[in-house]
Amino acid sequence: MEDKNTFKIINDNGEEIMCDVLFTFDSEETKKSYIVYTDNSKDEQGNVQVFASIYDPNQEDQKLEPITTDKEWKVIETILNTLQEEIKKKIDGTAVSKGEDNEQ
Repeated sequence: MEDKNTFKIINDNGEEIMCDVLFTFDSEETKKSYIVYTDNSKDEQGNVQVFASIYDPNQEDQKLEPITTDKEWKVIETILNTLQEEIKKKIDGTAVSKGEDNEQ
């Protein structure tokens, strides 16, 4: 890994791609550590693509492992959905606060 916030991966074509770490977490349910990241590419709908892998935070030379079980994907989806809701609430709260300030 380059630093704590970025790292490079090699794609199927042998090209280096810089990725941004969105967050990492440990799951008590699966007893594994996960990294959620993006290469800032967009899907067909224009949404930034987000990826997740298993990793070992104690390993110096990181090797990302694929997530292979539905149970693990469900854990990650739950966390992503929770974070998305929290961000939406903060954005909505900021918009309401700004709206109130403008009325005064």
